[in-house]
This record gives sequence, C-alpha cells and structure tokens, in this order.
Amino acid sequence: MKKLILSAAIILGSFASFAQTSTPTKTAVSTQTAEEKYTEIKLEEVPSSVILALKTATPEAVIEKAYINEKKEFKLEIKVGDQKSTVYTDAAGNLTKK
Repeated sequence: MKKLILSAAIILGSFASFAQTSTPTKTAVSTQTAEEKYTEIKLEEVPSSVILALKTATPEAVIEKAYINEKKEFKLEIKVGDQKSTVYTDAAGNLTKK
C-alpha cells in the first residue's frame, strides 16, 4: 500500500515538473490622432449661425478667440464667468465633440 501511495505521489509530482509557464505577450497599441490644423480668424469672420448657436446654448459665453480649419469647422475659445473653455462647431453652428 505504501508503494502505491508513493508511486502515485511521484507520478503526480512529475506532471507538475512538465508544466510550462507561458509569459503573456505584450501587444503594443499605438493610437495616432491626426491633429487638425486650425488657423486663427478675426471674431468678425465667425458666421452668425455659429454665434447664434453658442448664445442659445450658453447665453453668458464670450468668444475670446476663433479658429477655422480646412473643413470649415470652428474652434472657439470662450469664457463663461471666470472659466475658460474650448468649443467646436461646424459652419451651421452645430456643436461637435473633439
């Protein structure tokens, strides 16, 4: 009986010695964001539809700087009270997320 238990222990122990540990492979994920190039424009050049949409969404907002890109999308740096923020809109005045 002792030989049976001893042989079972040896067999089970040998299974553990053949077990392989695998190291997880690291997958490199790179994200590339295409920075859209905005050029600064005068506040007078901002379309009235954009200004109206901003005033409708936030009546107390003041536009400090305005930028436009090739797709006619606007980047507006606004100030509401003592807080500054950046808002993106299309030419029709629809607010977009960037």
